[in-house]
Amino acid sequence: MTTIYVGNLSFKTSEDNLLELFSEYGEVSSAKIITDRETGRSRGFGFVEMEDDGQADEAIQDLHETEYMERALVVNKARPKSNDNGFGGGQRRGGSRNRY
Repeated sequence: MTTIYVGNLSFKTSEDNLLELFSEYGEVSSAKIITDRETGRSRGFGFVEMEDDGQADEAIQDLHETEYMERALVVNKARPKSNDNGFGGGQRRGGSRNRY
């Protein structure tokens, strides 16, 4: 299974739109648009999971930088989510709380 990152999405794009777009290349397991926790609005990117790696590669190659809903899509294999919470290595921000 391949997870595909789809960026620069129009804020009008729905998960059904993504499913339809990628289904032209093969079986889509899921399509998810990432939304803002507070407002519920699209953040302009999402992820598509495809069962067949070959079909996913073809979709990535064909759809990257193509125009969809008046936006040039960014399409590539998704990278694993980082667990570093944005602070890099070492101790957590603020240092140790144990002062005694």
